[in-house]
Amino acid sequence: MCIAVPMRIVELNYPMAVCEAKGVRKEVNLMLIEEERVKEGDYVMVHVGCAIEVIDEKEAKEVWKLLEEIEEYLNA
Repeated sequence: MCIAVPMRIVELNYPMAVCEAKGVRKEVNLMLIEEERVKEGDYVMVHVGCAIEVIDEKEAKEVWKLLEEIEEYLNA
């Protein structure tokens, strides 16, 4: 099973960015997304260190909510 997590771009130096989620910062490769489509503050789905899609903040929050629900279920 492959999982991507939403992260917000906090520093952008295309083709790389520093992204943040849940207080964790990670360097992310943006090569799979056109440079014109990303800017600081955008949310991206990140899979194994690569951004694979730009999403909006609402979708990012929904994905995190679902991931948290899965974690709660697995820890019950």
